[in-house]
Amino acid sequence: MSDQKIDVRVTETDQIMAVTVYSKRPDLIEVVLGEGVHSVKCELILNANGNAYVGSAMGREIVYERNREEVEADIAVETHDYRDSRRR
Repeated sequence: MSDQKIDVRVTETDQIMAVTVYSKRPDLIEVVLGEGVHSVKCELILNANGNAYVGSAMGREIVYERNREEVEADIAVETHDYRDSRRR
């Protein structure tokens, strides 16, 4: 099974970086930045407007620029694929 990756933006530098998804729920996305010993886990929570998920890792703000409905749709597709593969 391959790890899911998402792109987040570091607000300080506007750099886009790929991070590994640890868990994903409509209200919280946990991601892992980096690999191995130097990896850092970060929680992204829905912002007040509901249009992005934000979090902080090592003093830097990161943003996943998708809204709750888009994340719920992603979760539904991932869950649907998983359930279908188990029935075969």
